Amino acid sequence: MITLLSSAKTLKMEKALNTNLYTEPLFVKEANSLIKELVKYSPPEMETLMKVNNKLAQQNFMRHIMWQPEHDLSNAKQALLAFDGAVYQGISADNLSQLQLSFANDHIRIFSGLYGALRPLDLIQPYRLEMGTKLKNRRGNNLYSFWKHKLTTYLKKELERQNDNILIDLASKEYSCVIDLSKINVQVITPVFKDYKNGAHKGITIYTKRARGLMSRFIIENNIILPSELKEFNKEGYSYNDYLSSDTELVFTR
Repeated sequence: MITLLSSAKTLKMEKALNTNLYTEPLFVKEANSLIKELVKYSPPEMETLMKVNNKLAQQNFMRHIMWQPEHDLSNAKQALLAFDGAVYQGISADNLSQLQLSFANDHIRIFSGLYGALRPLDLIQPYRLEMGTKLKNRRGNNLYSFWKHKLTTYLKKELERQNDNILIDLASKEYSCVIDLSKINVQVITPVFKDYKNGAHKGITIYTKRARGLMSRFIIENNIILPSELKEFNKEGYSYNDYLSSDTELVFTR
């Protein structure tokens, strides 16, 4: 069973306190080729490409210049510990044990516009590149054309390596749609989180993001490798709702 997450826009790059374990990112060559495209953009052009303000454009312009293919603990940080935002605050990886981080490294994959697919302990350098960015590259006019075949092939091999075909989709659609599911023998199960508001259960984005992180933490803490075990998730008031669920969607309500 592989759990799929999206990368985050924001980062916290100070040194990790709970581990020195790390793995090297798998697609550094591809990331380097994207950096070579990104350095062609001036800060004003970066504002338009990334739809960010001047401050963020300047910051990312400098990141692209400083980015290096060589990754180590002096210039990079483990992905699960570096990404910030609601999902990763829900995971709260800073207090995971080394055994839990090792389990996560085997069973969680983080999709990234720059790095493609990351294991939790893969090192990343500071960047911001969303999968939906329309960055022209040698394979097309956007990052989907750049990554789709490579990540589909990679995920297929990872599932085969585990002798499994279960994918738990906790990523946003912007990231999960990079996979061509028609090319993989895979059963996709999507946990869905809904809050009761104005007489009905609805998905509320900020709560949904945090809940995805809480579910990821639950998977890591309990060494979960069977989808049926996800139904026991009960963090922060959520519980499994059998009435609203289906074979492909596990709905949790509060």
